[in-house]
Amino acid sequence: MIRLPQPADLTSLVLRTDFADDTAWHALQEQIGLLDRHPHATFVSDAAYAGISVQAIVDLDAAARDDDKLTYLFLADTITMTDDENPLLAVDTYDEPGRTFRLPVRWYADVSANLSIGNVDFADLADATDEAGTYRVLDRE
Repeated sequence: MIRLPQPADLTSLVLRTDFADDTAWHALQEQIGLLDRHPHATFVSDAAYAGISVQAIVDLDAAARDDDKLTYLFLADTITMTDDENPLLAVDTYDEPGRTFRLPVRWYADVSANLSIGNVDFADLADATDEAGTYRVLDRE
């Protein structure tokens, strides 16, 4: 059985689930890297996670030892790799396991930093999404 990888300290896990376009994956990593003065991402590209569902992620996290449980992660799925905004799929694995929202990559650094230090809860962000389930509050500032 596969296990979920662990993010480095004070970073968020970005787990690749779409393997159709390596160039898109590298571009996403570059976009996140260009936005960050300090690392906010632990990138994992492992074909064992190809096409993994949100429910499977929740199940893997539930089966993990307490020290290995995550509170959230970001998936780089087909939509992330093909949409112009590269919206990552944020997944809650702690308070409401399986709850999701989309996050355009340009807001990744701010959201990741706030989640990693517990400045905001996943639900606060998920509750602030638009009708399409995308976090865009920062667009309105």
